[in-house]
Amino acid sequence: MNPLLARLNPYPFERWRELTRGLVPNPALRPVNLGIGEPKHPAPALLEEALVANLKSLAAYPATAGEPALREACAAWLGRRYGITVDAASQVLPVLGSREALFSFAQTVIDPTRENATVVCPNPFYQIYEGAALLAGARTAFAPSDPARNFAADWSAIDDATWAATQLLYVCSPGNPTGAVMPLDEWARLFELSDRHGFVIASDECYSEIYFRDEAPLGGLEAAAKLGRSDFRNLVAFTSLSKRSNVPGLRSGFVAGDAALLKAFLLYRTYHGSAMSPLVQRASVAAWNDETHVVANREAYRQKFAAVTPRLAGVLDVALPDAGFYLWAAVPGGDDVAYAQGLLAQYNVTVLPGSLLARSAQGRNPGAGRVRMALVAPLEECLEAAERIVSYTESLTR
Repeated sequence: MNPLLARLNPYPFERWRELTRGLVPNPALRPVNLGIGEPKHPAPALLEEALVANLKSLAAYPATAGEPALREACAAWLGRRYGITVDAASQVLPVLGSREALFSFAQTVIDPTRENATVVCPNPFYQIYEGAALLAGARTAFAPSDPARNFAADWSAIDDATWAATQLLYVCSPGNPTGAVMPLDEWARLFELSDRHGFVIASDECYSEIYFRDEAPLGGLEAAAKLGRSDFRNLVAFTSLSKRSNVPGLRSGFVAGDAALLKAFLLYRTYHGSAMSPLVQRASVAAWNDETHVVANREAYRQKFAAVTPRLAGVLDVALPDAGFYLWAAVPGGDDVAYAQGLLAQYNVTVLPGSLLARSAQGRNPGAGRVRMALVAPLEECLEAAERIVSYTESLTR
């Protein structure tokens, strides 16, 4: 067996199952799950129609690089969304959702023979980053979120020696679980560090189309272009249709950026067996070419957050995030695990303890004392969950 497998940590949901083993939720209340970030809004009809219309395409092997029509649709979307120009043939590559690409990209760019090969991650973070780093033979370093800056990652917590050994930096903007969006000056700082130390930046942007301000979140490629880095050197952005179009089961996304990195990534993927089904490619073209369903989806989330956030803010330290579909709430007493266990037992509502989404680093776990709530269910269900959370929280302070 690969000895690196022993370095992997249990996934947050696996740890939560262990922490709730034997716990019996209140049977008088129907279960409401705010723990998993799985979109529950209906998939757009145009995707279903495209799938049905292209069933005969299953008779052909797909190319790993994807069909030109898909790469061109992705490049056109980047142009409309971010005002940037990319070459569809060399700077865009379809992937089977951002999760597998975030993992496999590390296997492409990490050189484990270099001393102290390091991958830097935000903290809390999407655990795929850590798993990808460990199985690539690297060690991990963590930049904690800063509550004073709307939970933006504190990159200054990474010392110079660690930056010097860094080969890959994962950023997530909008962030999971905090919803924080990186501004241009923060991108400029990371680009300067990348130039100085030669590391690659992997920008996870799968929540980019769910936001609550008038201005859409800044993307990594957009930031690079604004700063005169139109070749996107040492930068690759990852996005998918899962959240944007409510099709997590489609497993469709794309990466874009540095052509040299994508050439190497394509080589890896030809052996990795990650070609996208022609059927999924045709449906993906339809999705990337349409914004109407995205606007409607975003509005549905805005309505939910507008209704739920003020209600919860009356009893919890929680505020509207920049983007994404999570609320990142501080709990009374500071014990996020005990709070989540009690909420499940007494009110049959599942939330995810924040400490399970982070690692202890720099002397603390930046997820401790908070819970993540995914407002993915219909509005009525989210409002019902909010009322139960209010009742439970008030009961703790009586």
